[in-house]
Amino acid sequence: QVQLAESGGGLVQAGGSLRLSCAASGMIYSINAMGWYRQAPGKQRELVATISSGGSTNYTDSVKGRFTIPRDNAKNTVYLQMNSLKPEDTAVYYCNARTYRVDYWGKGTQVTVSS
Repeated sequence: QVQLAESGGGLVQAGGSLRLSCAASGMIYSINAMGWYRQAPGKQRELVATISSGGSTNYTDSVKGRFTIPRDNAKNTVYLQMNSLKPEDTAVYYCNARTYRVDYWGKGTQVTVSS
């Protein structure tokens, strides 16, 4: 089992920044990749950014150049640094940990960007 603890959501004005954190615990050696997904009201959950165990990153087009997904291996923590936030970034953000057998999800943290 892998447990994920998210933090860092909140309310911010357009153009502002937020940093989300996701701390993994448990069977962390089984994790192949971690990432962030988001789900806005009335929409499907979508990928935002991922980072593999080897450090390769992937971003959805709408956040490229604005978001990054750094990690701290010593703390087993992945971050989502969000800059130049837009109202359309408003969503519940979920941390994901992918293993060979199953995906684990955090409970989600709300990010609201006001115009």
